[in-house]
Amino acid sequence: MRKTLPDKHRLLLLTSILLGLGFLATSLASYYVSKSAIRSGIVENELPITADNVYSEIQKDLIRPILVSSMMASDTFLRDWVLKGERDVDEITRYLATIKTRFSAVTSFFVSERTRTYYHAEGVLKKVRESEWRDIWYFRVRQLDKPYEINVDPDLANRDAMTIFINYRVTDYQGRFIGATGVGLTVEAVKKMVNTYQERYRRSIFFLDRDGRVVLRADQEKEDTRDIRKIEGLADLADRILREGSGSFVYRSGGDTRLLNVRFIPELNWHLCVEKTENEAISGIRRVLLVNLLICAAVTAVVLLISTVIVNRFQDRMEKMATTDKLTGLFNRQAFDILIDPLLQKQKRTREAVSAVLFDIDDFKRVNDRYGHLAGDRVLADIARLAKARLRGADILCRWGGEEFLAILQGCGLADAVRLGEEIRAAVEAGPFEQDGRAIPMTVSVGAAEFAPGETIDQLLARADQALYTAKEKGKNLTVSLP
Repeated sequence: MRKTLPDKHRLLLLTSILLGLGFLATSLASYYVSKSAIRSGIVENELPITADNVYSEIQKDLIRPILVSSMMASDTFLRDWVLKGERDVDEITRYLATIKTRFSAVTSFFVSERTRTYYHAEGVLKKVRESEWRDIWYFRVRQLDKPYEINVDPDLANRDAMTIFINYRVTDYQGRFIGATGVGLTVEAVKKMVNTYQERYRRSIFFLDRDGRVVLRADQEKEDTRDIRKIEGLADLADRILREGSGSFVYRSGGDTRLLNVRFIPELNWHLCVEKTENEAISGIRRVLLVNLLICAAVTAVVLLISTVIVNRFQDRMEKMATTDKLTGLFNRQAFDILIDPLLQKQKRTREAVSAVLFDIDDFKRVNDRYGHLAGDRVLADIARLAKARLRGADILCRWGGEEFLAILQGCGLADAVRLGEEIRAAVEAGPFEQDGRAIPMTVSVGAAEFAPGETIDQLLARADQALYTAKEKGKNLTVSLP
């Protein structure tokens, strides 16, 4: 009966696909537009503003030691003490100790060009020598064209703790080099400072020198991350970053997209790098996307469920309209054509008996003419009800024509078919059928035939029709069978 079932499934599948694709396209379009807007906002506004803020913090936290070193290099006391022959070591020691304490430096120092003596806040530390690797910095400072440099070295006066030194050239009043002075901050202290920036601004912050080496970052642990040419993703941008000095960059590393803003800090001669992972930035809209997709899936499921119910009801209604006689509620000829094929296929396999019982209301036109068509319709419905009550669930009962009915009986030989036909005939004759309190006498003529091997359904029906015709000829209200 459900020959249209595959079409229904295709319709529902197409509906769900179109809904799903529509929701998915809308959600993804919204996601990528939001993602692009967030990335643009981070690259063009958020990271540069963060870099400006960090630069302001650096000016307070790192630039101050440079200014202190510059002050020391131009201090007349220091110059005069050197030019007078460095006679009183206690004087320079007190001076350096005062600088260290006043400006909260981890160390303060002066190295004399004339004597090559390394003075610090606790007295004389050593003599510097060109052959000593620890003293290379001093001989590099002697040749500097700039007034100072920043370098990271172990501090001998502080148990070799890695220290950021500001090494400032000291000249006499004629501009001749007479030594190097400055202060230092431990790398760990500066790392904590940078870590404070990171926590405050929720960004990754690190510093590069002009050669592309990572000179400082809070989470720096591995040696192979000290050069950006060895960092995944950044290696391809290294030359451009160092050439341009400042700007915004995007690269991939560790399976994530990273947004980077670089700003050159001339006071430190370093590049300040402020970085944020895109995943972190768009985690919120990803959650929104997931929620949207779940909602879309739920809506699609609800729509699909509602559509299935509607289509099923519509299909059932259409099938019922197409296969059911509206007046009697019995199958019509179209339904018979659908149902008879599987029944005959089963008969071929099982060889069980199949019989046809065809019955027709006698003188039905008289009922319509005398009592009206509404009375005739009620008679047809009542006879259909009487006949259906005497059949089994496996049997097929159809309204075959205007006042003609056909029953196909499974597992029923000719004798049983005749008996059933006679029951229907007797029930109709017994009535009662009424119209406005008046009895309407009704009878039917019945023809029965049994399906023969090798016979077609049309041949079976033709024999049943011949038996019915014989019953009519013999006076009606009879049951006749043909072998």
